[in-house]
Amino acid sequence: MFRPVEPIHTVDLFPALHAELLALLRQLEPEDWLKPTSAAPWTVKDMAAHLLDTDLRRLSAQRDGFIPAATAPPPATYAELVSLLNRLNAEWVRATQRLSPQLLIELLALIGPQVHHLFQTLDPLAPARVSVAWAGESASANWFDIAREYTEKWHHQQHIREAVGAPLLTARRWLYPALDTFLRGLPYTYREIEAAEGTHLVISIQGDAGGDWTLGRHNQRWHLYHGAVAEPHARVHLDQDIAWRLFTKGMTPAEARRRLVIEGDESLGTQMLSLLAIMA
Repeated sequence: MFRPVEPIHTVDLFPALHAELLALLRQLEPEDWLKPTSAAPWTVKDMAAHLLDTDLRRLSAQRDGFIPAATAPPPATYAELVSLLNRLNAEWVRATQRLSPQLLIELLALIGPQVHHLFQTLDPLAPARVSVAWAGESASANWFDIAREYTEKWHHQQHIREAVGAPLLTARRWLYPALDTFLRGLPYTYREIEAAEGTHLVISIQGDAGGDWTLGRHNQRWHLYHGAVAEPHARVHLDQDIAWRLFTKGMTPAEARRRLVIEGDESLGTQMLSLLAIMA
């Protein structure tokens, strides 16, 4: 059915996703922690430390209202924000080189449930503490901020799983909410693309976690819908594995283009390759 997209409620997914992470980490051998992930130059241990960092930062800022002393002016542009986040991430990973894998596991086990509890207390429709910048929003609702956090935890766990040869979490339960969240960035990705009123692009993602989404031009703006219109101006067909990798910088647009099919308006469909649902 063709309908406007609605809020994505991911709060209840966090405990099970966290349990999957802890179960995986607890079975790793010492050499597994040093294996490189696709998010070079981070290792498995670095990625686990990063997941802990994001939880600690959220609890400190959102639950406890703690504001650290500023060491530089706040970022004024998207590029400056990305640079700041990259610096904070690198500082934390460097500092946690001193921590043992066992201690990282214990800290993750302690902090994860507290983050879930925080999310449970939030009104999903109330304004979030921070906006989802990769979707072009200057203000976001809590449900979107939480869904964004879900995608972060989900795709970073995939980095760890790939590095150690563990099965990926790609069942519909896990992957569909991530894809649905990623695609909320499409209107922003197409913001500079001019098109006639009523122009439609359908994104068809194949696989158990896939589905159809339509990007439509109405009232001089792009809007996202669930479902597919009957006769779109362009349709992009891609596999779910290609989709999540492309949207999280795990595959280049050029490589993805070789592995998907665009019907109809080539230029309209190709712009989809620019969607990036992470801060980069």
